[in-house]
Amino acid sequence: MFWPGLPALKNEGEPKGKDYWQKASQSERNGLMDVLTALGMRAKQAGAVLSQLSSAEKDAALLAIADALEANASQILSANQKDLAAAEESGMTKAMQDRLRLSGERIGGIAAAVRELVALPDPVGLVREGSRRPNGLSITKVTVPLGVAGIIFESRPNVTVDCAALCLKSGNACILRGGKEAIHSNLALTQVMQAALKETAVPADSVLLIEDTARETATALMKLNQYVDVLIPRGGAGLIQAVVQNATVPVIETGVGNCHAFVDESADLEMAVRIVENGKTQRPSVCNALETLLVHQNIAGEFLPLVKARLDQYSVELRGCEKTREILGGVTTATEEDYATEFLDYILAVKVVADLDQAVAHIARYSSHHSEVIVTKDLDSSRKFTSMVDSAAVYVNASTRFTDGGEFGLGAEIGISTQKLHARGPMGLGELVSYKYIIGGNGQIR
Repeated sequence: MFWPGLPALKNEGEPKGKDYWQKASQSERNGLMDVLTALGMRAKQAGAVLSQLSSAEKDAALLAIADALEANASQILSANQKDLAAAEESGMTKAMQDRLRLSGERIGGIAAAVRELVALPDPVGLVREGSRRPNGLSITKVTVPLGVAGIIFESRPNVTVDCAALCLKSGNACILRGGKEAIHSNLALTQVMQAALKETAVPADSVLLIEDTARETATALMKLNQYVDVLIPRGGAGLIQAVVQNATVPVIETGVGNCHAFVDESADLEMAVRIVENGKTQRPSVCNALETLLVHQNIAGEFLPLVKARLDQYSVELRGCEKTREILGGVTTATEEDYATEFLDYILAVKVVADLDQAVAHIARYSSHHSEVIVTKDLDSSRKFTSMVDSAAVYVNASTRFTDGGEFGLGAEIGISTQKLHARGPMGLGELVSYKYIIGGNGQIR
């Protein structure tokens, strides 16, 4: 049994679908909530212990997890192969299979990211502000863990470890609910982490995984207010909107990346080609990959053939406006839907624009407020672009692929927030804490 003493939700064959739960008896529905409630109770209890541990105890647990991941790489890869075989059979795109795939190198990278967290400061117990009132009261604002984080994600098994490690370092327990595409990988990773934690001061129940991948389990988790303090969805637009619309637990909205590059008339064209190539092809299945290319009309005739020649090496499909099609020929006509789509594939929407203002207006209409870049030599243009574009990360002359917790020096990230309250952009340790006020007195009354 995966959690000793806890009735497990087993993923036998295909997840239970909508029809099953529509016909399920009340006792079956109650059973689902009983299991999730038991999970919530375990996470809450583990979080209470975890929040009191020292930095050294938490760091020792992280190192134990990193070592265990590498020591059990063959077990993890064997589980991952089951997921990849199912993905191939179901017709999953090659780009999305890459998102799902683990390798010895990738497991090493995941372990290295866990170790990097050890070197970062503990975000818990920091004094953010302090003051003394005229009546003698001392007021101190101190960081504290959020509590229990429910994390709902799709087909990237590295998220399982990233989220668990970040939550652990910041004193939070977590309940993970991954997608069916990665269920075998997620089970193996969680089992390895829990086994490692049993040898440390951190409770093994600090990291829990919901095994049933039916949609109803995610919906039930969204309403587990008594035990879950925050929900963080990581995945496509459908998943994120489902969480935002259905959750009663507070949500930090993350992830969808309809990212844009604008090549200004003053741009270094070779630099622009490299930035577009990297943004689109280095790993197209992730949220900071480039989805739309905007090109100033004054350099479109020269630039578009250059960038197409480079992208042709990767068989990138271009979908362009009328002017783009005039210049390149043989390009599919871009639709309104194309400009609004996060492709997560070797597809790029292209539009020739009159000037920077039109580029900014296009971004304002279609962007998911994730990451955008301008390629330019003009200082005024760069200042105007960074001032007017309302996204979590705005670049000048650099690839959008850098929007990442590790690349920003935050350690592994738990997600990239595209909202404005509490957190925005890559969410590292500092975004996984809240605060409380500690007030000291000597008998004051009001």
